[in-house]
Amino acid sequence: MTESLEYSALLQLIDERSAAFRSAVVAAPGLDAPVPSCPEWTLFDLVQHLGTGQRWWAAIVAAGPAEAPPAKDAAEVPREPEALLAWYDESNELLLSALREAGPERACWTWWSAGVSPANAWGVARRRVHEVLVHTYDAQLAAGTVQPMPADVAIDGVAEFLDTCNSTPAAWPHEAATIHYHATEGRSWLLTLDGTGAWPAPLTDDAASASASATGTAEQLLLFVWGRLTLSDLKIEGDQQVFKQLIAWEPEE
Repeated sequence: MTESLEYSALLQLIDERSAAFRSAVVAAPGLDAPVPSCPEWTLFDLVQHLGTGQRWWAAIVAAGPAEAPPAKDAAEVPREPEALLAWYDESNELLLSALREAGPERACWTWWSAGVSPANAWGVARRRVHEVLVHTYDAQLAAGTVQPMPADVAIDGVAEFLDTCNSTPAAWPHEAATIHYHATEGRSWLLTLDGTGAWPAPLTDDAASASASATGTAEQLLLFVWGRLTLSDLKIEGDQQVFKQLIAWEPEE
């Protein structure tokens, strides 16, 4: 994997980013505020999505190795602001408690088990860090209070997305290609796409011959791969069609 944050650091980041998310919700004009980066969602929808996700992954980690995940909590989410924030705080603590109890090596069900990221509590913790990180951006956008992301966390976020969302043994249905992502903070990544699937690869001198490349800050690259920014927000070189094919691709394993 490109990055290897310590488990304790991941748990701390979940807590810190969740606090930033909560602050953005409080600063917003109301729970009915639209979330520009999540079309058709209100801020309430965003809080419900993130809190429900924290609870679901807490149950997944607590269950340990499994062929399928447990059902998501179907309980009604409170709509009154103070009660909703209390519910979200509880959701976050349920996840952190489950991760602390499990330890980094406990295996569990994950939807990315065929990829590069490990199917264990460490992989879940890393995924949830960046889920909260990006949704904090969404909440801040809704509140009109967007703050810069911590650069080191955004850097790991790009690597994590490639390890988790862009790694698969499903054959790439187009001409083989490579994509070079370069963060202006000095970090770079290479993604290979061919008949063996899609895999993040060690950066070599061949990066200059990549089919396409995208350059921006780590935050810009992270928001791009998460669908919050577009190609026009980055410096793109090479064949833009490769990016469009990757965005549209829904691999079946």
